[in-house]
Amino acid sequence: MSSPKSSSFRELPSYHVSLVWFRRDLRDYDHAALYYALKTSKQVYCCFVFDNDILDALPDKEDRRVEFILESVSELKKALLLQGGDLIVLHGSALIEIPKLAQSLSVEAVFTNHDYEPVALSRDRQVATTLNQHGITFHHFKDQVIFEKDEVLNNAGKPYGVFTPYKNAWLKKVDDFYLSAYPCDKYKQHYAMPAASHLPSLASLGFKPSNLTTLRIPTGMQGGLTLFDDFKQRMAQYKDARNFPAVKGVSYLSVHLRFGTVSIRHLAREAMHQASIGSQTWLSELIWRDFYFQILHHNPQVAKGHTFKPEFNNIPFPNDKQLFKAWCEGKTGYPLVDAAMRQINSTGYMHNRLRMVAASFLVKDLLIDWRWGEQYFEEKLIDFDFSANNGGWQWAASTGCDAQPWFRIFNPVTQSDRFDPHGKFIRKYVPELKECDDKEIHAPWLIPPLRQQSINMVIGKDYPTPIVDHASQRLLALDLYKQQSKSTITESDS
Repeated sequence: MSSPKSSSFRELPSYHVSLVWFRRDLRDYDHAALYYALKTSKQVYCCFVFDNDILDALPDKEDRRVEFILESVSELKKALLLQGGDLIVLHGSALIEIPKLAQSLSVEAVFTNHDYEPVALSRDRQVATTLNQHGITFHHFKDQVIFEKDEVLNNAGKPYGVFTPYKNAWLKKVDDFYLSAYPCDKYKQHYAMPAASHLPSLASLGFKPSNLTTLRIPTGMQGGLTLFDDFKQRMAQYKDARNFPAVKGVSYLSVHLRFGTVSIRHLAREAMHQASIGSQTWLSELIWRDFYFQILHHNPQVAKGHTFKPEFNNIPFPNDKQLFKAWCEGKTGYPLVDAAMRQINSTGYMHNRLRMVAASFLVKDLLIDWRWGEQYFEEKLIDFDFSANNGGWQWAASTGCDAQPWFRIFNPVTQSDRFDPHGKFIRKYVPELKECDDKEIHAPWLIPPLRQQSINMVIGKDYPTPIVDHASQRLLALDLYKQQSKSTITESDS
């Protein structure tokens, strides 16, 4: 199926009855698959599947993502009802439920939007095959990115492996055509009303309530639009403010981008039109997102645990399990790292600057395989997106595309002093250190013993002694990568 908004897109045939399968695109506006279904069909049914093939693999039965999705699906269902349609919500394997529903509704075509992860691609191929066996067409569209797959290539017709030239090519190609919205409302009279269906409960899905409500994370389309309306007023300051976790500097839209409760075209269009330094910096972050999706498309091996740079695929990390446990629990003795890990554990979110700091510390201070950290983030992050998570971890580990050079290693104390200078973020998540002054809080093990006692914060008792020495570990990391580089050169020469 050709992608919409590309020169190769062909006019679709007309259908009497179609089905739109929502996945990570939980909105009823500016939605590619929904638009084309409504435009070409007399009747359009809509559905969402709580897919057991995904849910059963989640280890935490208080997973905030499931609760976020349920709330967002509920809002989408209500929005469709107001327009004369409804959302059929199913619970089972999508491989079975989609073909079964399509047949029961006597639809001629199923419309959905692209997913890019190998497991999802395999699922879609299987669903398409089953549908085709029953004479039902499967249409899929680009929706969650501006450019995908082979749409941005270099002059040799090859995919980019470095971000800046990719970004320049992206900016050269983008225009109002690619950023324009799909006017779904124009054809809303084509919504079909199915028999009454009900939302499953969290319990019936096999999950328990998380702390999502307590965290006051806005869900659904309205939550996404509310956050974006707030961020638009701050976008001009984004370039500087984004680096400070104690400052309200970022958009907080990552989970909404992950589940498609906002439109990427809407966000990119606003960033282009604001034309401030801050908005252009934020647009770069959206372009990074496209970049990582195309990296995954052209390098599916990264989804199997392989490095983008093959020479670093088998670095012999010591992988001390006790050190990893301390990192996971936010008990490393390095305050900014600990605050970051406690943030992800208690909220499912981690500030982007801290993702780099925490990842660098795990790989280059604790000498633990980046894949361990990647997996931990996958389990914890409410905004988990494979391509961005993998890209970020491989960047920090110096194994990925356009990655941090292996000889550049973040100093956790310097990062703390620079990006949380008054210790406000640290005090929020590491309250043991709340009585430290603004200089002491970044390296509390240097506080004299009498001072420690006076503020009721004794290192080794109230707060951990650093589990490693950064200076020593830095040298070990440099040697580890240097030896790996030499080994690779020797092998390639032999």
